[in-house]
Amino acid sequence: MIITVILKKLRAAVADLLPIVLVIAFFQIVVLKQPLPHMGEVLFGTLLVVVGLTLFVQGLEMGLFPIGETMAHALARKGSLFWLLCFAFALGFSTTVAEPALIAVAAEAAEIAGKGGLIDPGQESLQRYAFGLRMSVAFSVGLAILIGVMRIIRGWPIHYLIIGGYVLVMLMTIIAPDEIIGIAYDAGGVTTSTITVPLVAALGVGLASIIKGRSPLVDGFGLIAFASLLPMIFVMGYGVIIFG
Repeated sequence: MIITVILKKLRAAVADLLPIVLVIAFFQIVVLKQPLPHMGEVLFGTLLVVVGLTLFVQGLEMGLFPIGETMAHALARKGSLFWLLCFAFALGFSTTVAEPALIAVAAEAAEIAGKGGLIDPGQESLQRYAFGLRMSVAFSVGLAILIGVMRIIRGWPIHYLIIGGYVLVMLMTIIAPDEIIGIAYDAGGVTTSTITVPLVAALGVGLASIIKGRSPLVDGFGLIAFASLLPMIFVMGYGVIIFG
């Protein structure tokens, strides 16, 4: 039984990665007309990716999705809006701080800013700049999840909030320094990655499924959109403070 499940997960992972492999092979062989360098290492690395993706997806199904939904149910039954909102903010903040993609982007942005003379190129200054970026994004995601939970509880239409948010993004783009705009727009994407998405999605679905009058399909989703939106506003605000 277990072997059958593992084989199904491996087959699904291979199917997910196959388009990427085919695209790389086509351009390498047909367009560039060169063999893949270090073929053995490439094949071994691909195998590791397949195994890793299989274990990652299985871990999400066994661990992160259930715990997110369970805690949402428990807090909703407790009937305390304060603790529910505290949990929403803390979940968004903590998962974003631990997001590998955000750590990488913040470090790269600090290094480029140092080389470009925007900040002091010393190691302490680079770390401080990267840390400020990460904290700005993490705080904004926590606030975004809090607003998203309030939307589910109150039944606010999601399109009004999203439209209003992107109006703020456009207004901030006008006043923000050019050096921070690209980073801010990228920050909206890196927050919705491997750690944040499963827990936040499970929180929204779990909450909408237990609150009377809410539909998991209509109200349970949309938290990820807020988690992508607010970081752009906050990072541009951070740029105004740092470079302004």
